[in-house]
Amino acid sequence: MVRSPRSVPSRSSGTAAAMSALSARRLLQTLVWPSLRFYSSKPAQNVHLSKHGNGFSFELTDEQKEFQATAWKFALEEIIPVAAQYDRTGEYPVPLIKRAWELGLMNSHIPENCGGWAGACLITEELACGCTGVQTAIEANSLGQMPVIIAGKEQQQKKYLGRMTEEPLMCAYCVTEAGAGSDVAGIGTRAERKGDEYAIKGQKMWITNDGKANWYFLLARTDPDPRAPASRAFTGFIVEADTPGIQIGRKELNMGQRCSDTRGIIFEDVRIPKENVLMADSAGFKIAMGAFNKTRPPVAARRALGEATRYALERKTFGKPIVEQQAVAFLLAEMAMKVELARLGYQRAAWEVDARRRNTFHSSMAKAFAGDVANQVTADAVQIFGGNGFNTEYPVEKLMRDAKIYQIYEGTAQIQVIIAREHLGRYKA
Repeated sequence: MVRSPRSVPSRSSGTAAAMSALSARRLLQTLVWPSLRFYSSKPAQNVHLSKHGNGFSFELTDEQKEFQATAWKFALEEIIPVAAQYDRTGEYPVPLIKRAWELGLMNSHIPENCGGWAGACLITEELACGCTGVQTAIEANSLGQMPVIIAGKEQQQKKYLGRMTEEPLMCAYCVTEAGAGSDVAGIGTRAERKGDEYAIKGQKMWITNDGKANWYFLLARTDPDPRAPASRAFTGFIVEADTPGIQIGRKELNMGQRCSDTRGIIFEDVRIPKENVLMADSAGFKIAMGAFNKTRPPVAARRALGEATRYALERKTFGKPIVEQQAVAFLLAEMAMKVELARLGYQRAAWEVDARRRNTFHSSMAKAFAGDVANQVTADAVQIFGGNGFNTEYPVEKLMRDAKIYQIYEGTAQIQVIIAREHLGRYKA
């Protein structure tokens, strides 16, 4: 447990002070430095998602190291210098998105036969260290793409995923509604079959990339019976963004991640050809939920720890760096432990994906835990900065605002009852 400043005993002797300083530095060396990527140009080691059956390895392949280093260099040199400006203006980071596409840092979920490659989690972690708002703008594509990746026919994949490897296009996951967020079964948008088309009517809310998307994954109710189980009540569609009848709402002014484009959308008798149905009628709920298993793992945070550590090493009170105060050192140690455990959680979930194993249990745990850690660690970073942490001239207040959404989107922390369900299922088995 971290001791509050009042509970730390006073040390009047030089020996006691030296021991306190030594203790603080040892804690940092053993717990903080492995995570302290914010100051290093050399990428930290991450988990290597080894081939199925070969176990768990923390060594990266040469290709993974190359992409990780490229992503970190991009974050350090191009995202961090402009992150605060994008936060102030809320402007969509088009130049950064184009640059990320040029560097091959987008569309890492897309299968190789459609022009993509594997390595999404490694890239996402590095980009998020630069700015989670920019990272969300870049990586929101993955959630929109995932239903097509896991359920699309080859023709659908080549048409809609292929075009995204040819130019820096965006797509969106169009599921959430004002009255149906984590409770996906409450969706009211309807799709009615009319000959070779479906007529869509309804409204969606909080859709990331809504105003910038080239196409959407849309989940709509096709069974009008309100008592129908979610497993067969919904159908997934691919919808071209320029289809007549689509009305895009205003950009929302959010607490954090302000450069990410979040809007509402109205579908008024939007006609979709039957060939744009994913998998089959009534398979939409399974597809929509399956997408989360692949996209939840990367949600993690690390930047705040680096900022707080550097500040603690530089800021002096009572004639010495505050890192030599035991309360601060212990707080940094706790932050480091939480960050590393969150990283291990998402790495395990990602390994399960690469091993082609069902990862609902691990991805849900990784998402819920890492979201909480991101909020705890950024709040602690603000505390270490003191009054400066409350000021926009320093980066940690933005990191704290940006982190909050991780406890909300892709399933709130409170809705992760699926962890209990999965746990009980394993226990009973």
